[in-house]
Amino acid sequence: MEMKRINAGKLRAVGYDQRERKLRVEFDDGSAIDYAGVGAEVWRRLSTSGSAWSYYRDNIEEEFAGTRSNVRVQSDRKALEDLFRAPDED
Repeated sequence: MEMKRINAGKLRAVGYDQRERKLRVEFDDGSAIDYAGVGAEVWRRLSTSGSAWSYYRDNIEEEFAGTRSNVRVQSDRKALEDLFRAPDED
């Protein structure tokens, strides 16, 4: 699923799988929620809203059941640490 970066309230990114009708919302604390059974019109309105955080709170958060998970930020952080780590001195 392709994620669209967004800076609205606590939202960091949103993505939608039209075939599965699945919406993924990622938050600035590193958590994510996947919502099943979301129609394309809800996705279109969220992704184009000038106030995505308000749209999410009013039309998605309370209307759809979601499954919470964590975003894989740790692996990216480790890759950066490995990249910039000083060479071992033997």
